[in-house]
Amino acid sequence: MRRLFIDECLSEDITIKGDDAKHLLYAMRVRPEQVFTIVDRESKVAQAKVISCTSDTVQLKLLQYIEDADTEAPIEVVVAQCLPKGDKMEFIVQKAVELGASSVVPVVSRHCVVKYDDKKKLARQQKWQKIADEAVKQCGRTIKPTVEAIVSLEQLAKDYADYTRFICYEAEDEQSFKEMLQSADSKKYLILIGPEGGFAPEEVQLCKDAGFKSISMGKRILRAETASIAALTIVMYEKGDLGGIY
Repeated sequence: MRRLFIDECLSEDITIKGDDAKHLLYAMRVRPEQVFTIVDRESKVAQAKVISCTSDTVQLKLLQYIEDADTEAPIEVVVAQCLPKGDKMEFIVQKAVELGASSVVPVVSRHCVVKYDDKKKLARQQKWQKIADEAVKQCGRTIKPTVEAIVSLEQLAKDYADYTRFICYEAEDEQSFKEMLQSADSKKYLILIGPEGGFAPEEVQLCKDAGFKSISMGKRILRAETASIAALTIVMYEKGDLGGIY
């Protein structure tokens, strides 16, 4: 069933306006009597039926609340991805949302090939957020993860101090991801993935000095988009809700 998110609390009568209404009317071609799943700003979920449509609004009537509809993991995981080439970031954002990431942070590091000015940074962030929003609807989540503004690696190293933070480093030969996760007792994680060219040793040291744990994901060199999805999957399996019913 199609899923809609609203920025207000659920009520008996729901009016959709603005861009959301235009999307419903002209992209999804909604008609009266269609039923949708509605998620409000407090992550409450209900079924609602379309009552009427105008040129710029959609009016719905609440049918029933859906109990035990929370689909979120018991942990928060932030995916911090150094900017990859081409459209790989679109794939990473989409799959990270499907797997349960709480947010995605695009990061600029030394070996990033792509360079954006301020205007393009904003445009890319908005594009990635739209991809995240569509992925949320497809996979049935009850929160909308945020794609944050593009930040420097130096700034990221200062942020998320209350998270257990990992940097996935291909030259790490002492700490395995599995061992580090098994010894961690946290509800909030951040995983940092490098670009195609990997991290410079100075960048790894910067992160370590800031409290990041350097971990290995195995003997093989993974593509940036493979590493990010694999790392998130590992965290979600070990500490989250993949592989079991909670």
